[in-house]
Amino acid sequence: MNIPKHIAFIMDGNGRWAKEQGLTRTQGHEKGFRNLINIVDACNELGVEAMTCYAFSTENWNRPKGEVKYLMEIPKQIDRENKDEFKEKNVKVIFIGRKDRVPKYTLKAMNELEEFTKNHTGMTVAIAFDYGSHNEMIHAVKEIAKDVQNGLDIESINEEMFESKLFTAGLPKIDLLVRTSGENRISNFLMWQLAYSELYFPETYWPDFSKESLLEAIREYNKRSRRFGAIKED
Repeated sequence: MNIPKHIAFIMDGNGRWAKEQGLTRTQGHEKGFRNLINIVDACNELGVEAMTCYAFSTENWNRPKGEVKYLMEIPKQIDRENKDEFKEKNVKVIFIGRKDRVPKYTLKAMNELEEFTKNHTGMTVAIAFDYGSHNEMIHAVKEIAKDVQNGLDIESINEEMFESKLFTAGLPKIDLLVRTSGENRISNFLMWQLAYSELYFPETYWPDFSKESLLEAIREYNKRSRRFGAIKED
């Protein structure tokens, strides 16, 4: 089986899962983030080099205050409960997205977890937190504009340079996007990076997305013919 080097996940369906279980949305998110750790383990065991997970979007600030407050605790929870496991399994964790709007305690936990795992050389887990692809691309344009002001030849700007300014710089290209819960859209997530990725939209809610679900996604990925705009001869 051909294992994707980089899988991106839109972890959707926590709230609907909770409603069907007679639970609160917050309990759904708690179950969902605990399942994230299960999928990190599964990807690591399979030899995936990187995974990027959509944890909190730039639009999620519009959610109910109690729900947002809980989600702001997630980096702290991961830092407290899982960093020793990341050390044991050589997993590196980074956070991508805006850093200027999250509470200080959230930013502190992010920074501590990144610092703790920065020298790990195994799988990289990128957690997209207060992330939006529009914001990321505008940020990249501003960074290039600064370089131009400092003397960069505008004719030297190319795709490779633009990608170096994105939050995902240094990670492998994304082979596969999985969005759970049956929604068939990417919702302002990694719009540049997903240009030639395979997209997979299972009906399963994220809290129920298991290792077997992941293997099914990879089996489907292996059925695809990736031509990148070219024509493959028979």
